[in-house]
Amino acid sequence: MPTNPIAPTIALDADGKNHGFLRLPYSRDDSAWGSVMIPITVIRNGDGPTALLTGANHGDEYEGPVALQDLALNLEAEDICGRVIIVPAFNYPAFKAGLRTSPIDRGNLNRSFPGRPDGTVTEKIADYFNASLVPEADIVIDFHSGGRTLDFVPFACAHVLDNKEQQAACFAAVEAFNAPYTAMLLEIDNVGMYDTAVEEQGKIFVTTELGGGGTATARSIAIAKKGVRNVLKHAGILGGEPEIGPTVMLDMPDGDCFVFCEDDGLFEPLFDLGDPVAKGDVVARVWPADRTGRPPVDYRAERTGIIVSRHFPGLIKSGDCLAVVAVKV
Repeated sequence: MPTNPIAPTIALDADGKNHGFLRLPYSRDDSAWGSVMIPITVIRNGDGPTALLTGANHGDEYEGPVALQDLALNLEAEDICGRVIIVPAFNYPAFKAGLRTSPIDRGNLNRSFPGRPDGTVTEKIADYFNASLVPEADIVIDFHSGGRTLDFVPFACAHVLDNKEQQAACFAAVEAFNAPYTAMLLEIDNVGMYDTAVEEQGKIFVTTELGGGGTATARSIAIAKKGVRNVLKHAGILGGEPEIGPTVMLDMPDGDCFVFCEDDGLFEPLFDLGDPVAKGDVVARVWPADRTGRPPVDYRAERTGIIVSRHFPGLIKSGDCLAVVAVKV
């Protein structure tokens, strides 16, 4: 079995706070013996649970990187019991390019698990996390938002799992995160996902969708900063009690929640994020972009609920997710 070439430049089990890199050798035209240098911080204070915290699994999502940079700077070893492994830019090549996928190999990291130690750059990153870091963790947080093409109400979520005890533990951590919306999600495309790889190892897993549009806001960053500290408190790694405010409980039980576009054109949303809709309501129209005098195509909700996600750019293509409707619990 090939050995993964990624090597940390710091000890991952040393007490104190250490900043360094996961160095992945990458020979290329502009650097024959070059490397991809993925920033990492490890903070440890004796024995205790390990939290693995990642952002920029998709490189155009920014709440996680900002919140985790802040945590790496300000969290001290004496504040915790156990270990916190912080990787603000999980898919570092994509993050540096401001893209969802890696500019090196077009790899979507969140569809590349379990990865390969002798594969592409993206597959090597996936394999290293799957084989070396996730097994060390008790609880994992992976920050997401909608990137450049989607926008979301800010929610943290757990997935429907076959192991109901594990599902309950994941949902308890999601509740502790305490985003304005809290969701239970049936994932419709889980093949190759980091989420699935972590959950298959029996770990407690928290993920988010905190906004989108290829940027972050003061509000969405504040949600991320508060949420990660809340989960560390919930896990017993950070002292104190989670700061809990009101949240709206959501369920996304099946494929009827998702409205997909079948036309290319100009996108007109008829509802904003958080708005209630009824089954059969027209949630958006797609107008012809290349001529006048023709009516738009109407797209309707398949269930009653609230709009939790919408397509972000003004133009839309056939196959794009147009809107997502979740059910208030």
